[in-house]
Amino acid sequence: MLSQPLSAGGVSTARVSVLADMLPNIGLEVEEEFTFRWTLDKWTQTARNQKKVYSPEFVCNGAKWRILLFPAGNQQADTLSVFLDSVDAPTMPKDGAWHICVQFALAIVNHKDETVFRSSTAQHRFNPYEADWGFNHLVKLSQLTTPIDASGRALIEDDQTLFIVHMRVLKDVTGYLWHNYVNYDSKKATGLIGLKNQGATCYMNSLLQSLYFIPYFRRATYSIPTVQDDPSKSIPLALQRVFYQLQLSELPVGTTELTKSFGWDAMDSFMQHDIQEFNRVLQDNLENKMLGTKAEGAISSLFVGKYKSYIKCIDVDYESARSEDFYDVQLNVKGNKNVTDSFKDYISVETLDGENKYHAEGYGLQDAKKGVVFTFLPPVLFLQLKRFEFDMEHGRMVKINDRYEYAEEINLDDFLEQKPVTPQNYWLYGVLVHSGDLTGGHYTSFLRPQKDGKWFKFDDERVTPCLRSEVFEDNFGGESLAALQAQKINVTAPRPPKRLTNAYMLVYIRHDDTESIFAPISDADVQEHLSSVPLTIIVFVR
Repeated sequence: MLSQPLSAGGVSTARVSVLADMLPNIGLEVEEEFTFRWTLDKWTQTARNQKKVYSPEFVCNGAKWRILLFPAGNQQADTLSVFLDSVDAPTMPKDGAWHICVQFALAIVNHKDETVFRSSTAQHRFNPYEADWGFNHLVKLSQLTTPIDASGRALIEDDQTLFIVHMRVLKDVTGYLWHNYVNYDSKKATGLIGLKNQGATCYMNSLLQSLYFIPYFRRATYSIPTVQDDPSKSIPLALQRVFYQLQLSELPVGTTELTKSFGWDAMDSFMQHDIQEFNRVLQDNLENKMLGTKAEGAISSLFVGKYKSYIKCIDVDYESARSEDFYDVQLNVKGNKNVTDSFKDYISVETLDGENKYHAEGYGLQDAKKGVVFTFLPPVLFLQLKRFEFDMEHGRMVKINDRYEYAEEINLDDFLEQKPVTPQNYWLYGVLVHSGDLTGGHYTSFLRPQKDGKWFKFDDERVTPCLRSEVFEDNFGGESLAALQAQKINVTAPRPPKRLTNAYMLVYIRHDDTESIFAPISDADVQEHLSSVPLTIIVFVR
């Protein structure tokens, strides 16, 4: 067995650069990039006599590594299994923080023609508990000695083959990149806590967290008079108690009181409800309870905007218009590439002419323009992305998993009826995500509790720091860019499927209102009857 450890820059073959191109750029600092090549001769003898084989050791980013090979397969006897193994990891204290985050591509290559190869990519947090990572099924054993493409060459030739691993060590800026979350403590890691899932209440949890981290909304909720209410029958009081627990508890918070206040039984908690409908019921109830109090109007001043539906005649001076409030804007995903395209689609103008002329009172049939235009936008803008639609062709509901992009900053001046005095600039505060298909799935949320602050992922009880790529690229839907890049390199591979995890709701906050919306909560904002109840009673109530 021969080995040639080389730095990535010292390798002249184009195929090594191909392996590097397979690794996605997730926006993190690269601490070191390294390529190791291992030529293995006497394949037949090795496969017959050795269950597993280690390559010579090499050093990358100050740590020792090697390739771990199972020539006859690890778990199944019909596939070649290959892993990247950390030599140092098992020697490190198990109660310590030692870890290395690595993206890597492993390939078996014809040692005479490096255009003939099979490879896979992975990413892993190497640590004392998980010292090796790789592929149980890199390639079928039956394909090792048979020609795999038009070149007529096989992966093993003259009883020799070549293994190449290309490694990219990344700086773990969150401290929890690719963590397995065993013995993970959200409060300790992030200072934040999650919400318990009652069975199918993840959709509710994602919405509640997005509302909780808007201090203006939390303060308005705290101000609702509830001292005489029963929490199992009062939505405002039950929500106040959930918010108060999220603010002070060390443990994940239960929502049983809140769901009971909606009149739900245990079975309802195991059924996923429409999140938009749930939000409207919640907001309506809070607004009704605020009537006649100092909190009256707080919800509408935060979330409610206005649009105008109109029909305007082209040849005569006549217009029919109707103004309506909205709590969220429903944007078409299908046929649009991004939020800006969807807004353009939303206010697009339809011409009524020919057999479709408009009957204008006093003017008869007229050519006219029909459309919608925004007249007022709220400080907090909820955008409902229409991922679920009725398919007219097949007569059923479908989920739209097309790629759809959203930006960290947007300007909406062009979609208002009149040019605003103050630019309508918004920053992205939250992304609510659905993973799955039409029949079911899981809901999570990505929130930035402070402008220009860190992003966190809220997944029921678990709260984790996350990367920008997790907030954006990972939730755009469509095919993964990394998978598309790999498919371009390996043209015989099938086109990757569309990702089932994608954003379905976006929350933007207007720049000019940020300071007032995010004014800190003080003890004086919390009613005495909430703070007087011991947290142990609230948190563990069933």
